[in-house]
Amino acid sequence: MEDEAKRPSLYGARLWRQVRHELLNFPIGLAGFVATVVLVSVGLGLAVTVLGLPLLAFGLSSARQFGRLARARARADLGSSVGEPPPLAPRRAGLTGRVVAALSDGLSWRSVLYCVVMLPWGVVSFALTLVLLIVGWPALPWAMRALAMADRLLVEGLVGPGALAERVRELEDDRGAVVDTAAADLRRIERDLHDGAQARLVALAMDLGLAKEKLTEDPEAAAQMVDAAHGEVKLALQELRDLARGIHPAVLTDRGLDAALSSVAARCTLPGGVRVRVELGGERPDSAVEGIAYFTVSELLTNASKHSGARSASVDVWRQDDRLMLAVEDDGRGGAVVRPGGGLAGLAERAESVDGVFVVDSPAGGPTTVAVELPWRTRAGRQG
Repeated sequence: MEDEAKRPSLYGARLWRQVRHELLNFPIGLAGFVATVVLVSVGLGLAVTVLGLPLLAFGLSSARQFGRLARARARADLGSSVGEPPPLAPRRAGLTGRVVAALSDGLSWRSVLYCVVMLPWGVVSFALTLVLLIVGWPALPWAMRALAMADRLLVEGLVGPGALAERVRELEDDRGAVVDTAAADLRRIERDLHDGAQARLVALAMDLGLAKEKLTEDPEAAAQMVDAAHGEVKLALQELRDLARGIHPAVLTDRGLDAALSSVAARCTLPGGVRVRVELGGERPDSAVEGIAYFTVSELLTNASKHSGARSASVDVWRQDDRLMLAVEDDGRGGAVVRPGGGLAGLAERAESVDGVFVVDSPAGGPTTVAVELPWRTRAGRQG
């Protein structure tokens, strides 16, 4: 009974939005057909004159606006997730640039086709909806569902953004994520140098200067100061090694993921340790993907050590066809989620920047499993 109460009604708000959409198809389709056909036909007929091409470009732009209206209606009434294409971007300023941009825009021509198709389709959908409202009431929900599906296909197929435009938008988003990540890494390196090794080296230079002054007056004190400075040099070198490892560890470059991840696991502070299994068949992915895999696992193990309350963890890395697969699991308390601006969100953005996938499964009480898919591109000229 409770499930039936939660089930949406066949005659609920969704149905009436679909009915509204189908009834408006005819007047909107008629307006789009008349405006587009008249402007485009006259523009094509006068193409040999100075007025023809600007008029044709205006007709194409008008069709584009009808396409924009169609996308908005589909999102509001039909539950479509169709996105907005990028606006026209003339390469040259002035009327000539706008005309050339309109005439060479594929979406504008597809919008013209949509306006032409919408007149007969609008007549059919309007008439069928009206008849069903009057005499076909029991079949109305299923008929509206079928008509709505056809409308969504028309909108998404003809006036939705093309695959190339979507790919360009994704690449722009990925580029922004990569730039932000690189900027954050540079700020972290600068902060670590300033607060760590640089400050220690400045103090070392001052200590050596004092030791030089005491060398003739108090050799024993100078020797003690030089000995302390020697210890400071060791600490500064260790900090620089740690900083270099954070940028790109030498073991990853020289020996690959297996050795690099084993090194990360050995430094992990989980009481039960970390099990690492890497099965890549003797091949290595390219350096960018390899670096992302390394830093993703390293950050996930650091989070498990600091925040999860876990005792042990496991890391599995393998190749599946043209994908590099990662799975990091810990037995902590769970509850990890990808929050905007959080560490997991940064790892997700880094994976998505190379068309990867980042999935977190962390129920309350644990365990937490993070699965990552990265594209496999074999390193050119190198194996093993």
